[in-house]
Amino acid sequence: MLHGLKQQLRRLFHRSKSGCGRIAIIGGGSWATALAKIFLEQTGEIGWYMRREDRIEEIKRTGHNAAYLTSVQFDVDKIHFSSDINEIIREYDTLVFVTPSPYFKQHLAKVTEDMHDKFIVSATKGIIPEENLVITDYFHLHFGIPEEQLAVLIGPSHAEEVAMNRLTYLTVGCADELRAQQLAETIQSDYLQARTSKDVKGIEYASVLKNIYAIGAGICHGLNYGDNLQAVYMANAASEMADVLNLLNPSQERNITDSVYLGDLLVTGYSDFSRNRVFGTMIGKGYSIKAAQTEMEMIAEGYYGAKCITEILEEFKTFSFPIIKAVHTILYENGNAAEEVKKLTESFR
Repeated sequence: MLHGLKQQLRRLFHRSKSGCGRIAIIGGGSWATALAKIFLEQTGEIGWYMRREDRIEEIKRTGHNAAYLTSVQFDVDKIHFSSDINEIIREYDTLVFVTPSPYFKQHLAKVTEDMHDKFIVSATKGIIPEENLVITDYFHLHFGIPEEQLAVLIGPSHAEEVAMNRLTYLTVGCADELRAQQLAETIQSDYLQARTSKDVKGIEYASVLKNIYAIGAGICHGLNYGDNLQAVYMANAASEMADVLNLLNPSQERNITDSVYLGDLLVTGYSDFSRNRVFGTMIGKGYSIKAAQTEMEMIAEGYYGAKCITEILEEFKTFSFPIIKAVHTILYENGNAAEEVKKLTESFR
């Protein structure tokens, strides 16, 4: 009975401290590790679900994630780890999902707990294969979560730079402005600035698109095109992104030059931290898809995004999206990278 009272007091304390209740991270990769660092610093206590028990035990023993961002040291006494996703869902109020989109359904297939009273935050920059759904749509359609309880946490951010406390800007997208503001205030720090937006779907689609365009940028780099072409490529990618977003999710309030759109596109297309750019570079250098995926050992979300977005856009037959088409042709139709990029350069504005 005393233990139960302590648990209730802990919940009330962390609810009032963060405005979002008790917060848990779902996922064990590099961005999940970076977000665990952010939320733990700002709230003093988090839950953390990881699929692998051995990885949990290793972090408890060493104080860091040996697989990702090894420089980040955690006070493990302030983290409740569990390999049982239902335990974490049951105990926490805000659930931050950071699992790669190809494995999303696999993780959620284990869920038996009711999530209707939870605040669901997606920090996954991907789209669910076969379903062709962005993460918030999947939660809404398959779990009946109201849109007001669904949010995205996205922006131009590499986990490696968060680990180094380098200034970073993130955007919280949510239909409920109060919830968005509470989450933004929770993560705000001396090295992290947070903005809010109501363009939830636009932000999610942009996060999928920028990975596709980053693969294309990497392919150009692998083919030894220089900065001059890269600048023109990125300008055309930004224009194409705006066209796709206006087609899939029209909005009068969206400004494509905001950091959550253009900023995320630029950092993913240019940075050596970008796994999608690295993946594309390997393809441009002549690696097979399988060889590139094997050598990287991490998921390039844009590989799956290229297929999903292409299938979605096939319904709009009167529209043309040459960069997406070229990347899809190279990745899924055995297209010759040099020939496809050459055709692209002839169409650029």
